[in-house]
Amino acid sequence: MSISSPPLVSVSAALHTARVDSPLGPLWVQCDGAVITGLSFQPSGAPETAVPAVLDEARRQLDAYFARRLHRFQLPLARSGSRSQLLVREALEQVPYGTATTYQALADRLGGTVVARAVGNACARNPLPIIVPCHRVLSSRGELTGYIGGLAAKQWLLEHEGVLAKALFEVG
Repeated sequence: MSISSPPLVSVSAALHTARVDSPLGPLWVQCDGAVITGLSFQPSGAPETAVPAVLDEARRQLDAYFARRLHRFQLPLARSGSRSQLLVREALEQVPYGTATTYQALADRLGGTVVARAVGNACARNPLPIIVPCHRVLSSRGELTGYIGGLAAKQWLLEHEGVLAKALFEVG
């Protein structure tokens, strides 16, 4: 499977945090100065500091996403997690804006290298929700299931992207 996604690079130690106001409430984006290392629905506890250019770009892209002007993030993202988590995150980036898939369909797309339960675990541990769109993954029955920002946030994101406005989910 050939996957084209924004660059993933190694994480270094010093982290910077910036608050981004969104329709879901405040979000906190973290970076190490060069790459985005996380996005959280809760304060990270790290003080806001001078904002590196990559955080300014993340803010700009998140603002554009919430204004429906951006459908795919193009940010340098940190690489962390197990091999299967990284494979799942790369596959998540290929799920188009305005569509949804299932845990099983995502596992099948990975060619049997990852099972559906591992896809769910990787989604639950996704440090970059919204940017790496794990909210686009549903149960095999098309139901909303766990999301790091809560089910209300997942539902809002899917409505924002027009998925829940469709008569049926596009699964696959």
